[in-house]
Amino acid sequence: MIQETIVTTQNSEGITHIAPMGIHVEGDSFIILPFRPSTTLNNFLETKVGVINYCDDVRVFAGCLTGRKDWSLKPAQEISGKVLECALAHSEIMVERIADNATRPKLFCKTLHTANHQPFRGFNRAQFAVLEAAILISRLDILPLQKIESEIEYLRIGLEKTAGERELEAWGWIMAVVDNHKMNVNT
Repeated sequence: MIQETIVTTQNSEGITHIAPMGIHVEGDSFIILPFRPSTTLNNFLETKVGVINYCDDVRVFAGCLTGRKDWSLKPAQEISGKVLECALAHSEIMVERIADNATRPKLFCKTLHTANHQPFRGFNRAQFAVLEAAILISRLDILPLQKIESEIEYLRIGLEKTAGERELEAWGWIMAVVDNHKMNVNT
């Protein structure tokens, strides 16, 4: 199973990096496949630890992909790392083994500590729409623009029916990136 999460890592100087990431879940273990090159991969290789944040505020997902990475953090409990303040829960993890790959190494991680902070009250369709749209903009240079536009139009249906302020704000950030990409493609 793949879960969409926010992964926080730090380098040896304590600088935190926040990245949305689909992680593979196998019981209490995780497999993380960061692309090469990436700050997340570099930080994991350097420190061997990180935090998986379970978050229902889709602004964090959209924000990280649209240049908004200034989210409130608090110290992790068992590792040298940071947890998102808005995380509903988090798992502090350690890399046990690496299967190297030129494009996406596999980081096999074990859980050192898990904490629940607040209850999960469920997703609405707008949160799903924002999450899927955020994934689409991460692939603007890979997928045809027509496919992205088609997917976004479908996602807009659920967004318009169920969005709150947070989802509308995140959607606006994503649409600005899509509009900017279209302008650059057409020039």
